[in-house]
Amino acid sequence: MARIADLLAAGRTFSFEFSPPKSAAASMSLGRTIAELEPLGPSFVSVTYGAGGSTREHTRDTVLWVQRETNVPPMAHLTCVGHTRAEIEDIIATYVEAGIVNVLALAGDAPKDPADARPSDYTYATDLIEHLREISDLSIGVAAHPEGHPRSPDLATDRRFLAEKLRVSDFATTQFFFDIEHYISLVNDLADLGVTKPVVPGIMPVTNIGQVERMAELSGAAFPSWLRERLESGKTPEDVRRIGVEAATELCAALLEAGAPGLHFYTMNKSTATRDIYTQLGLPVA
Repeated sequence: MARIADLLAAGRTFSFEFSPPKSAAASMSLGRTIAELEPLGPSFVSVTYGAGGSTREHTRDTVLWVQRETNVPPMAHLTCVGHTRAEIEDIIATYVEAGIVNVLALAGDAPKDPADARPSDYTYATDLIEHLREISDLSIGVAAHPEGHPRSPDLATDRRFLAEKLRVSDFATTQFFFDIEHYISLVNDLADLGVTKPVVPGIMPVTNIGQVERMAELSGAAFPSWLRERLESGKTPEDVRRIGVEAATELCAALLEAGAPGLHFYTMNKSTATRDIYTQLGLPVA
C-alpha cells in the first residue's frame, strides 16, 4: 500500500477528507460520493474522528471499506483524547493486518458532555506519535493550523509545537483557511525553525455561509470580510455555491503556483464542489 510520505516525495498529491457515516443511508451516500470522486485519481483519502474518539468504530469501518473496495489509499485519523495505549495498539494491529499504513495523529477534542469522556494515556499528539513509532512502521501525518490552534496561547507558541510534531512525523495537512498569506507564513515560520517537511494546505469550498462560518469559529480560522461580501452578492443559493467554488479555485491556483506540495479537500461528504474545482483548475482525471 502506498505511503503518503512516499507519494509526497514523488510529487504533488490531491486528496479528500470524509467523515464516517453513522447510518445506513449515510453510508450509501458516502459510497456514492467516493465513487464520484475516484475517477479524479485522488492520491489518498482521510477519514475523520469524532470528539473524544466517539466515532472510533465508524472511522475504523470506513477506513477498512475504502481499503477493501477502492484503489485509493486511506489515511485513518487517531486522537489522543479517549484512548489508552492498549486500544491504540489494537486499532493499529487491525489496520496493519488490512494493509493500511497511513495515519493522522491528532490531539483531538474532548466530548461536549464530560460524562462521555473515556480514559486516555496520552496528553499531546507527540505522545501518540512516539507510541505509533514504537509499534509499527507507519506513515504519520499531523494537523497544522495556519492561523494558530484556538487553544494555543499565541501564534509563536503554536508554531513551535507544530515544529516539534513535524520533527517526529512525516507531513502535515492544514486546517482550512481563505487567505494564502496564512499558509505562506506557516511554511516560512516552520523553515525558520528548521522544519521543511511537506505541509499540504486544506481547502474548504464555501457553499453555505452559515455552516462554514460556524466551522471557522470553532477551528480558529478567520472568515474574511472580502469573502463574506463576495458570497453575499449572490442572489440565490446556487449563486453562493458558484462564488464559493470560484474563490476556492482561485486559492488552489495560487497555492499551486506558490509551490504547495498538494491540495487536501474538505468535502463534507459531497463531491460536486471538489469536482468543479478540479475542472476549473484543469487537473488531470484518471
